Amino acid sequence: MIHLPGVLAAAGQVQRLCQQHDWRFCFIGGVAVQRWGEPRMTQDVDLTVMTGFGVEEKFVDALLEELRPRRPDARAFALSRRVLLAQTIDGVSVDIALGALPFEERTVARASEWPVAPGLLLTTCSAEDLVVHKAFAGRDLDWGDVERVLIRQHGKLNLAQIRAELKPLLMLKDAPESLDKLERMLATLDRRLGPPE
Repeated sequence: MIHLPGVLAAAGQVQRLCQQHDWRFCFIGGVAVQRWGEPRMTQDVDLTVMTGFGVEEKFVDALLEELRPRRPDARAFALSRRVLLAQTIDGVSVDIALGALPFEERTVARASEWPVAPGLLLTTCSAEDLVVHKAFAGRDLDWGDVERVLIRQHGKLNLAQIRAELKPLLMLKDAPESLDKLERMLATLDRRLGPPE
């Protein structure tokens, strides 16, 4: 029997739930970082489930039948903030974004399977979309993840796609300086590792 770290085992449980409902989804956050960057300790599972607009309640209610809420108003919070804060029976935190935006649609469409263990393929976002998610979030931890992905995937990333997806998101957030920060990071890595072939 394969014993997986708690987070990856929990991701497998959540993925099976999504597949049972035939939902479109993909993992983002720490699970995807383990695939595309350097493995690090992550204590929660982040994913996007495509709900669209107007029918979010049926998704949230179905998820709360299988997962435990992390706050008493988790249902109302999810419907107003578009993220369900839940946990598995084993206590692993699960953050589920209720996807509807065009970027989220494209992220899920570009997702692919990652063989984690015999019989378990986790569907994660692409390395490019992970960089976009992390640069948009913009916390110190996120920028550390961006750097690790850029190092490990050096020369393999579609940088034009990253820039095209990130720029309008940062404009919505009024944080154009984050694109400058990404460009500086790329330039520094090119000097250190050599320009991509």
